[in-house]
Amino acid sequence: MTRLARFRMPDGSERCGRFVNADTLALFDGDLLGAREVSGQHVALSEVQLLAPVAPPNVLAIGLNYSPHAEESKEALPERPILFIKANTSVCGPDDEIVLPAIAPNEVDYECELAVVIGKEAYCVSEDEALDYVLGYTCGNDVSQRACQLQLDRQWARGKSFDTFCPLGPWIETDIDPENTRVRSRLNGETMQEGYTADLIFSVRTLVSFLSQGITLLPGTVIMSGTPAGVGFARDPQVFLRPGDVIEVEVDGIGVLQNTVVGAE
Repeated sequence: MTRLARFRMPDGSERCGRFVNADTLALFDGDLLGAREVSGQHVALSEVQLLAPVAPPNVLAIGLNYSPHAEESKEALPERPILFIKANTSVCGPDDEIVLPAIAPNEVDYECELAVVIGKEAYCVSEDEALDYVLGYTCGNDVSQRACQLQLDRQWARGKSFDTFCPLGPWIETDIDPENTRVRSRLNGETMQEGYTADLIFSVRTLVSFLSQGITLLPGTVIMSGTPAGVGFARDPQVFLRPGDVIEVEVDGIGVLQNTVVGAE
């Protein structure tokens, strides 16, 4: 596997590179979406701050893409992918704080997802060639303000797009099988969700092809592929994020994305 990361150096500059082992990164000249030529410089992981592994031009997210999640949401199974968009200002990285917005601090939910990172421009691509346009995969958390999403607004965008509501990381893996991997979330150490991408209603290759029909997928675009059952609003009693909570998203073959929840100042 090739593990790619974006990080802040001790001098405050932002760089990217690839892991040469679990503790060391080789720096690139340029960015992850370019030639990715190794500069010859190395840095210890302990000396840098990992950032969201990509700064996406767009975050395209898919709703109700696991049958059990559609069922717990009391929604019919979709006949085609349900697309919504998260603002790219919602993106944050590993160990960043998820901030409960002052305007809507309650009913904030977690959603663990396999996030797909597009590597080169894709437009009207077939399912057979779709994965050729993917750079790799990372862990994603589609944090959701349920009152805004389901009760107050006529669409999902605001409830999904508050600042810090799209943690990504900790890095990109290029070689996992996106159609047969486990995705799960843990809240304060307790497993809340667990699913397998083999059970996606619409596979990753289907999503890339579908979204590219009429929409140009620019390099760095992130596709959030959907969440398995176990989200907080569908539980009895309901479980929502509170200040001090630690939420983890784990994807087999990638790693663990961890974030702490805080209230707005």
